[in-house]
Amino acid sequence: MDYSLTEEQRMIKDLASRIARERILPEAARLDEAEEFPWEIMRVLGESDLFGVWIPEEYGGLGGGVFEQCLVMEELSRACAGVATSYAASALGAFPILLFGTEEQKQKYLPDIASGKRLAAFALTEPDAGSDAGNIRTTAVRDGDSYILNGTKQWITNGGEAEVYTVFATVDRDKGVRGITAFIVEKGTPGFEFGKKEKKLGIRSSSTRELAFRDCRIPRENLLDREGKGFIVAMRTLDRTRPGVAAQAVGIAQAALDLAAAYAMERVQFGKPVGEFQAIEHMIADMATQIEAARALTYSVARMIDAGARDFSKESAMAKVFASDVAMKVTVDAVQIFGGYGYMRDYPVEKLMRDAKVTQIYEGTNQIQRSIIGPQVLREAARRKAGQAKGITNS
Repeated sequence: MDYSLTEEQRMIKDLASRIARERILPEAARLDEAEEFPWEIMRVLGESDLFGVWIPEEYGGLGGGVFEQCLVMEELSRACAGVATSYAASALGAFPILLFGTEEQKQKYLPDIASGKRLAAFALTEPDAGSDAGNIRTTAVRDGDSYILNGTKQWITNGGEAEVYTVFATVDRDKGVRGITAFIVEKGTPGFEFGKKEKKLGIRSSSTRELAFRDCRIPRENLLDREGKGFIVAMRTLDRTRPGVAAQAVGIAQAALDLAAAYAMERVQFGKPVGEFQAIEHMIADMATQIEAARALTYSVARMIDAGARDFSKESAMAKVFASDVAMKVTVDAVQIFGGYGYMRDYPVEKLMRDAKVTQIYEGTNQIQRSIIGPQVLREAARRKAGQAKGITNS
């Protein structure tokens, strides 16, 4: 489909596609097997200005938005979702600074993030606070002009590799989500340490680590927004980054379809390519249709956000849940089309299937996304009904 990209957007997409083909794809299997963080590729992305596509020009970026970041994510994910995750996690960690930081904080951190000199990370999840973000136990205690952090964060993408972390802690557990507060914490701060690198089913080249804070003192100037606003910081950030997960899912699914379609025309059984059997043709047709629908929804939501929409939580959740479910189904079908070969690690579709699974889990599980979408749809229906009743009464 023609999505009417501008000349600059086409250039961004083409650049990301070229880097994916030439630099990422040849290394994808090795990085996955070795579980090696792709520092060399991160440097290439930085030198190509792709880390700054969504950052305003006054902070060293290209002045694009969520849509441009989605274009990059889709192309990188077609080559390796692990590499794409490392790229996207930096945006996730930096978005709170762009959205809620002071001018001094933006000037201090965003230019280096835009250039790829420093990676960022987003530290919300804890052992007892996954989907239930309000159950955060990491504490922040005010001490003069500083805050002292104590606690543990779990499954933090870019953990140990990033230099800048947006960390969420509570200043008052009795207040629940109203006590959650966001801070900027730099790598190397005394009392800030990293746990072991997790071994994962997929996205193995990305780094996932535990963060530990032991009497970690940070200056008050590293507070994001105000005390008690951290939950809002987290949710508004995730609303803007979930389309990136959707774009990642679309990229994974597209790669699986490309491989499956090519294989279906090469693999001969019963005297003809398996792609000529109606059962396979219909699978390919469904895969292609579902991917295009996911892409259209993802692009539409990203453009809606960039156009200045005030409320897009429902739509952002829809894009993420639909595209990730599509990615999981398409990659499973691709393995099925490959048959026994698809189950072997010598072929790339099994990696795509492993990588697809996490898109249904991180940045809010798909069950949580449905719990965001459903109530909003019902509230909208109730408002329409009330409006219709009022119109009938007035008439």
